Amino acid sequence: QVTLVESGGGLVQAGGSLRLSCAASGRTASSYAMGWFRQAPGKEREFVAAINWSGGSTYLADSVKGRFTISRDNAKNTVYLQMNSLKPEDTAVYYCAARPSPYTRASTLLTEYDYWGQGTQVTVSS
Repeated sequence: QVTLVESGGGLVQAGGSLRLSCAASGRTASSYAMGWFRQAPGKEREFVAAINWSGGSTYLADSVKGRFTISRDNAKNTVYLQMNSLKPEDTAVYYCAARPSPYTRASTLLTEYDYWGQGTQVTVSS
């Protein structure tokens, strides 16, 4: 069982930056592949970024490549999403998620994640 808590969201002007954090609790939390997803009002939840358990493999959605970076600090059981050059279309609730078993590969598919945080709001003003 893994519990996830996101933080770091807020209101920022276009072109600004935010860093989201996802703190994972559980005996083997640092062993799980993790992902970030987002959901804008009236839209489906979509993949943003993913990282494998060691941090050696990362994936980014095309819409955020070159602007967002995913990383993790396993000593702190925390995954980060650094968001730079933010655009109004990045406005959404951002969710952290963990794969159901340890030492599995990262995934871009929402359905392959079993554990979810409560979400953190990111609002980018124009």
